[in-house]
Amino acid sequence: MAAAGVVLLFVALIARLIDLQVVHYDRYSAAAQDNRTRIQAIPPVRGLIYGRDHTVLADNRPSYSLDVVPARVHDMPTMLNRLARIVPITRAQRRRFARRAASAPSYRAVPLIAGLDKRSLARFEVRRNQFPGVKVQAGLTRAYPLGKKAAHVVGYVSGITASDLRRVDDRRYRKSTNIGKSGVEYSYESRLHGYPGSRVVEVTAVGRPLRQLERHPPLAGDDIYLTLNAALQRTAYQALGSKAGAVVALDPKTGGVLAMVSKPSFKPGLFVNGISPSAYHRLLSNPRHPLYNRAIQGEYPPGSTIKPVMAIAGMEAGNIDPQKKVWCPGYITLPGSSYHYRGWKRSGQGWLNLTQAITRSADVYFYKLGLKTGIDNLHRYAAMFGLGHDTGIDLARENAGLMPSRAWKHSVDHRPWYPGQTLNTVIGQGHVTATPLQLAQMTSLIAEHGHGFKPHLLKAWRSSGTGRMHRYKPRPLPPIRLKNSRHWGIVTRAMRDVVSNPHGTAYWYVGQNLEHPIAGKSGTAQVAGLPQHAAAPNEMSVQRPVRPHALFIAFSPVRNPQIAVAVVVDHGGGGSSVAGPIARHVIDHYLDRTRNQPQASASAKT
Repeated sequence: MAAAGVVLLFVALIARLIDLQVVHYDRYSAAAQDNRTRIQAIPPVRGLIYGRDHTVLADNRPSYSLDVVPARVHDMPTMLNRLARIVPITRAQRRRFARRAASAPSYRAVPLIAGLDKRSLARFEVRRNQFPGVKVQAGLTRAYPLGKKAAHVVGYVSGITASDLRRVDDRRYRKSTNIGKSGVEYSYESRLHGYPGSRVVEVTAVGRPLRQLERHPPLAGDDIYLTLNAALQRTAYQALGSKAGAVVALDPKTGGVLAMVSKPSFKPGLFVNGISPSAYHRLLSNPRHPLYNRAIQGEYPPGSTIKPVMAIAGMEAGNIDPQKKVWCPGYITLPGSSYHYRGWKRSGQGWLNLTQAITRSADVYFYKLGLKTGIDNLHRYAAMFGLGHDTGIDLARENAGLMPSRAWKHSVDHRPWYPGQTLNTVIGQGHVTATPLQLAQMTSLIAEHGHGFKPHLLKAWRSSGTGRMHRYKPRPLPPIRLKNSRHWGIVTRAMRDVVSNPHGTAYWYVGQNLEHPIAGKSGTAQVAGLPQHAAAPNEMSVQRPVRPHALFIAFSPVRNPQIAVAVVVDHGGGGSSVAGPIARHVIDHYLDRTRNQPQASASAKT
């Protein structure tokens, strides 16, 4: 009986050995191999971002972090206190280190301080033998040479969150610490990031690495080349001075963004290694909203800058004879109402034709034009010029503005459209809003007589895998075809008179000693109403929150436009006196440099 039991046990043992070593050999062999080796990801190097003149806008620079191996530190609190006497350690850094150390094996190095400055690095190196388990780790960090001047358009990278991983292929982000959060860094994340590599490492039974067995290098991200002109970006930023607002400059021939400034701005480098809660709170609570990209998100009443488009709508609808003069007494009343819809010049401007009305920005003329043309035509032509819908630029979070219509009004409050609302709309007030980018696109379309391209920042990209340069092909917009092409010339001449005619609203502020012929239109957009019979106040005499926004649109040269500009100054006052000189400064700088710049060699072109 006992002998039979021994035989059965022996048979069972043999069967188990056969199962392990023959039937399931592959499975258990792989498991054993996994116990001996580990595959570790190698993060890729992020692609660089360049301007159109090859100026570096986003760079990778050497950086150093201070890492700690917990297993080699006997008394962590005491060591950190001693280290803090040499290298500044914030509370946030201590908390972040404690969280990471608690979730990682004790033999693995945990970052304590990222972006170690040179002085701290030197002070630690002198005393490094006093801190076993603490080491300096070399790496790369993102840097932005233009800093605040291009923060909103170039954007920034920061730490990866769970929500970030939901919008990307998380397999590409193994071992990566940063991801694009805004601007071009966000829009072209898939190109800039690259693909991780891997290495096979032999480890002990508890996972401690012993040696590297294999290595497969990562594929770096593509380099991105933008249409942005770095020198013009600096000029536009400086031209705004201490004012809040935005400047957008486009190339009318391609739709490329030459400059895009939003002010006030912020230091993008604050986010790269993790911004402190206090610093982030200061940015969020700042009443001037430095994180807000006014160029594509700011929705402003366009004021009189919209009048050239309204003039085209009136002429094309067949309701306006551009040569016929209209009497402008300074106000208009609607049938059955005693309310005075006043112009900016309360005393009136006399008899004016269309060209003179644009040149002098005569509101009463445009009130009458609006009533004759009707809101349906005004809305239809404004939409052709890009008002009321986003431009589709390659930046996220662009706002669409608003060009009101009968349908919109009915959807909002189920009421009919009123004639008084047409009067507000035709002078760019009331419900009308537009972003500075939309105004720049509108100006570009006027400059090119209805031809244009979708605004874009991408010019080219260089594939890291092949080294090949790929050019972005601008996407044309549907052309605006007028029934009478001479209407383009009428509006263009009127906009030139705004600057060069002594009666023009911008003559004394923009039109003096012109080096380049400029066509423009000023706008002073009210943000608060006035009592019916109150005198028009001096814009700069009222408090800033109720002071009008200052706007100016322009393009130059008039015959062969090379640049189209839109300037908005928050609560700046007069469009001609405040925004106009900024626009001219940007135009002069760009055209002067373009004229004096030698032709690039074929090898330098992208």
